[in-house]
Amino acid sequence: MRRISTLALITTGLVALGCGAGSADDTAGSAAQGGDDAPAKTAKIGEPARDGKFEFTVKSSKCGVAKVGSDLLGAKAQGQFCLVTVNVKNIGKEAQMFDGSSQKAYDADGTEFSADNGAAIYANKDAETFLNDINPGNQVTGVVVFDIPKGVKLTKLELHDSPFSGGVDVTLG
Repeated sequence: MRRISTLALITTGLVALGCGAGSADDTAGSAAQGGDDAPAKTAKIGEPARDGKFEFTVKSSKCGVAKVGSDLLGAKAQGQFCLVTVNVKNIGKEAQMFDGSSQKAYDADGTEFSADNGAAIYANKDAETFLNDINPGNQVTGVVVFDIPKGVKLTKLELHDSPFSGGVDVTLG
């Protein structure tokens, strides 16, 4: 019995290490705008921003949406949905999985909001932001959805190429 639980711990540790392996080699320039030697910089809507193997360009942000999807199938916001349209390009040399749930949003007070993958399924025609493998040189454009309280305004995003990366900031103001 003890041998099985030790094996399970070792296997779990190896899986956890393997999940983060794709981003560590790009850490030095991961938050950099223009490459590995450029200083870290916060991007704005319409400007490319890099984290690890992904180059993100936020196209637009729209808040105040009460529901996404159709009348028959959809999701209703607890507060309000903020729909962030983002282009994600793989700038690495191997496939990388884009996961909308790795993205974060913040208000002016620094309150962190996580992405709503359930609502994103209804906001995206082809599930562009849900566990989407992107091959090198390819790109997708999709909507990342955040369910935030009514009256709250998002001021920045923190975009990640994986759950373990440092992320890059994009201001929404």
